[in-house]
Amino acid sequence: MSAIRPVDRIVKGIPLSAIDFPVASEARPVISLAEPGDYFALLKPRVMSLVVLTAATGLLAAPGTLNPVLAFVSLLAIALGAGASGALNMWYDRDIDRIMTRTAKRPIPAGRIAPENALAFGMALSIFSVMLLGLAANWFAAGFLAFTIAFYAVFYTMWLKRSTVQNIVIGGAAGSFPPMVAWAAVTGGVSWEGFVLFLIIFLWTPPHFWALALFKMKDYGAAGIPMLPNVAGERSTRRHIFAYSLILAPVGVLPYALGFASPVYGVASALFGLNFLRLAFDVLRMRDGDEAMVPAKKLFAFSIFYLFVLFAWLLVEGVLSHVWGSYGV
Repeated sequence: MSAIRPVDRIVKGIPLSAIDFPVASEARPVISLAEPGDYFALLKPRVMSLVVLTAATGLLAAPGTLNPVLAFVSLLAIALGAGASGALNMWYDRDIDRIMTRTAKRPIPAGRIAPENALAFGMALSIFSVMLLGLAANWFAAGFLAFTIAFYAVFYTMWLKRSTVQNIVIGGAAGSFPPMVAWAAVTGGVSWEGFVLFLIIFLWTPPHFWALALFKMKDYGAAGIPMLPNVAGERSTRRHIFAYSLILAPVGVLPYALGFASPVYGVASALFGLNFLRLAFDVLRMRDGDEAMVPAKKLFAFSIFYLFVLFAWLLVEGVLSHVWGSYGV
């Protein structure tokens, strides 16, 4: 087995270049006839649904109004941009996707779509989504979307993911940009309120994915991905999860503190944040070598619910605000 590219990053006094991570071979599977559902799977629909939720929240929370048709088209463009990023990610990661149990059935490693077709699909969708957003909203938002796609597909997928233990921390910014892109679609710029929406997702990403990495260590190790548990160990990972959760809990309340969410949201986000912190503390107290990983699995599951509830709540409040405003309430 060969090693991944050496890097200078030091973790606990050990350079990653001294750790021999295995790399998957490039054996090409037999390609069968692709169906429309296979191309849809390339878009990572579960990730795309989260992007739609957070971007819609940014659209409705932003000051000002956008024509309903143009707002829908803008949201579609942002969703397609996220899907394009997913397709390019799957094209590049096809070697490690074939090894990991949770990704082995994806269209490329399963032999349902040829890599070159996935690349062409992702590139075409990237260009189309950026042009569509520029025409529907403004070119600042379109440029922001183009940057987001490049950040995820190139900076994260092609570099960070395989070269540094901080891959999720830095690369998580890509998944945090959609509400800011949507905010820019309405306002033509960015603001502190939009940045707060970004910050919630950005701080949520590490504990969410590190909880997953704790009970998927073997998968990541086999694929040669330097995730935190594989490099720094379980104890360090648990501490990092708790530290990020400590920051995330109060940040989740900021939309209320800054005045673009209701007191009801403020109370709900605080309670959900405290529960997030409680589950993170349970992870912190886990013993090394705990194969069941029940606390980590509980935190991972709740983290999805936590982010969904916060943004769904903000979305509903945004809809009600626009409806009341339309009727002069």
